[in-house]
Amino acid sequence: MSLPVLADRLWCRLHLDRLAGGRQADHVIREDLLAHPETVRSFRWTRWLLVAETAVGLAAIVVAVLLTRAGETVAWAVWFRATVVFLITLTLSVFAWRAQLGYYWAYQRLRLFSRIFPVVTLVVAAIPGLYPSWMVVEQILFSLLMVGIGDVLTSDHMRATFPRPARVPRQERSAE
Repeated sequence: MSLPVLADRLWCRLHLDRLAGGRQADHVIREDLLAHPETVRSFRWTRWLLVAETAVGLAAIVVAVLLTRAGETVAWAVWFRATVVFLITLTLSVFAWRAQLGYYWAYQRLRLFSRIFPVVTLVVAAIPGLYPSWMVVEQILFSLLMVGIGDVLTSDHMRATFPRPARVPRQERSAE
């Protein structure tokens, strides 16, 4: 049995889709939509952009470590930012994995965060003196990659592939 299959079984056994997806946790798109060449291509691009995000996040941590070992003082804000970016990227990778399996909630969260994080990151990067210039460059790269992910996920094809689930009336939900 492959690692992705084992990971999916463990994820499902722990009911993590219910925790992360709420009432939309069980909404999965049709298999034929997932297998569509454009959907496959979109998720391939998303994975590569997330790999690049991970590399950017790791590079920031490595630069901070190297500067510290060279005797320079690295501000707490730099350590915090580098760690948060890396953890965000790992979380987004989980969302991409679940979205690629057809979970609407994961697609929606990945799409939402790919639109919010670049704005927040650029606003924080614009605060004078908060980060050294190399960290500002890292934040700009992070934002550009996130914009790329958002662009892929908001294409007409992907929005049609992941339509909003029909809303279940409150009475029907309480009967479940």
